Amino acid sequence: MAAVGECSIPVPWNSVSLTHVEYPAGDFTGHLLAYLSLSPIFIIVGFLTLIVFKRELHTISFLGGLCFNEGVNWLIKNIVQEQRPCPEAHLSVHSKYAMPSSHSQFIWFFSVYSFLFLYLRMHQTNNARFLDLLWRHLLSVCLLTLACLVSYSRVYLLYHTWSQVAYGGFVGSFMAALWFLFTQEILTPLFPRIAAWPLSEFFLIRDTSLIPNILWFEYAVSRAEARNRQRKLGTKLQ
Repeated sequence: MAAVGECSIPVPWNSVSLTHVEYPAGDFTGHLLAYLSLSPIFIIVGFLTLIVFKRELHTISFLGGLCFNEGVNWLIKNIVQEQRPCPEAHLSVHSKYAMPSSHSQFIWFFSVYSFLFLYLRMHQTNNARFLDLLWRHLLSVCLLTLACLVSYSRVYLLYHTWSQVAYGGFVGSFMAALWFLFTQEILTPLFPRIAAWPLSEFFLIRDTSLIPNILWFEYAVSRAEARNRQRKLGTKLQ
């Protein structure tokens, strides 16, 4: 097995199916971390799915922030131009620059922004029950754990050094706080106007920024509508 953070290649490296993420052959931990390092791809797919089915402006803004964060990462990489720690281990990597780590910057942006959203955006609800607070804390711990594991995977798999991952996490966290502030103070007041555009109405784009707990709201509305329709159907059948 390859030593963590050292450029030694005693065994061949396998590639995760349909990707260029590689791990040492026969290394179960490396195999698991290789899949974890694909989290940004899964997150992007999840965002696109949410946008297609929900068409909510804040979700679109969140994805826009992630894309902007990636652009900042590309710019910093091409300015610093720091090489990868073990380029001979991964000949299929399309980018030779590695400072800061794009995976680390992405996942920390996602985690920190989600954390801020949970505690600063959804706190507007008056529902302070124990279970309501518990699931936020548990979700925050899961987000923090995912960010740490993805960052660690990039060092373990010899794609980055600890400093490259650390700087990526710092830049991603800073960009998340900045984008959250920009969304709350600049974009959110514009959302009702944007949702009223003819193009937005055509694509059924909506603004739910004034609803503190959208999950509970959608559940309550759909349940009430289902009961109302059931009641009307029962009246017609009489």
